[in-house]
Amino acid sequence: MSTSIVKDLAPGAAPLVVLDGVNKHFGALHVLQDINLEIAQGEVVVLIGPSGSGKSTLCRTINRLETVDSGTITIDGRPLPAEGRELARLRAEVGMVFQSFNLFAHKTVLENVVLGQVKVRKVPRAQAEAKARELLERVGVAAQADKLPAQLSGGQQQRVAIARALAMNPKVMLFDEPTSALDPEMINEVLEVMRNLAADGMTMVVVTHEMGFARSAANRVLFMADGRIVEENTPEAFFTAPRSDRAKDFLSKILHH
Repeated sequence: MSTSIVKDLAPGAAPLVVLDGVNKHFGALHVLQDINLEIAQGEVVVLIGPSGSGKSTLCRTINRLETVDSGTITIDGRPLPAEGRELARLRAEVGMVFQSFNLFAHKTVLENVVLGQVKVRKVPRAQAEAKARELLERVGVAAQADKLPAQLSGGQQQRVAIARALAMNPKVMLFDEPTSALDPEMINEVLEVMRNLAADGMTMVVVTHEMGFARSAANRVLFMADGRIVEENTPEAFFTAPRSDRAKDFLSKILHH
């Protein structure tokens, strides 16, 4: 992977995702404080930091699963719509993969990947099925197409969830701690799929505790603490020479234990 912070960004191209002065409170808690962030097309941005630092909230504001109190968020030059049909359309363009897999338990794996294409994107069923099978192949679970999610391992379910998000042809993919609910031996199979997506040029925002993934797949690491982006850098620079005391403290705790 390139070590430059932004890869293959056409000169003068507008960033794909822009957060400008974003603030968010949960009651008295100021969980996002004046967040300014631009994400380029094809960039992989990894958010790390201690629990409660605002990483997941930041990730969830980008497809309006969390509303913001002030500031603006635009995707591909368009502000986030408030609700209704426009919001559903936006959600199709911003894929989201959660900690819990959120698959439809009573539908087969194939149907889980077909459904959104047919209902939201209005893709003809035969075409949607062909695409679903191709994506299940890509994430390594083609053989599970006719099973129900409960018949799959956690790692397989998470890969189905990634295929389901990809089926919508998203402009950007958000991953909110996608491996934290998995058994250790399943984590790598999911990270491998994500590494391949990154290598293929998918724009990704990833909240994770997997430092190896941040090192190998990110173009930029953002370190958050207390609702702020405290530091941002290339993975190489961040992991070898963090500048802030908060980041040094965080890294010393996780890298040496």
